[in-house]
Amino acid sequence: MSDNNLSVVRKSILPRAGDSWASIAERELPKLKIEDAISSLQSWNLHVFMRAPAPEDSPRAGNPILPSDVIFIEPPLAAA
Repeated sequence: MSDNNLSVVRKSILPRAGDSWASIAERELPKLKIEDAISSLQSWNLHVFMRAPAPEDSPRAGNPILPSDVIFIEPPLAAA
């Protein structure tokens, strides 16, 4: 592994309060159809998408995204 690979950083964001997959998709991937953008975001962010759901009576119910999550807005970088 060369030192050059360490300088390339995958694009990511921290979500805004109340963000959902749809709101992030609309803001960060506006050139894609919303369904495609959401699907891409979810596949690039399995650490969030596959999180256990919050209890129904929780303020987080129905939305796994936390303000502290790192959300990748591009696919994984190809291995060099």
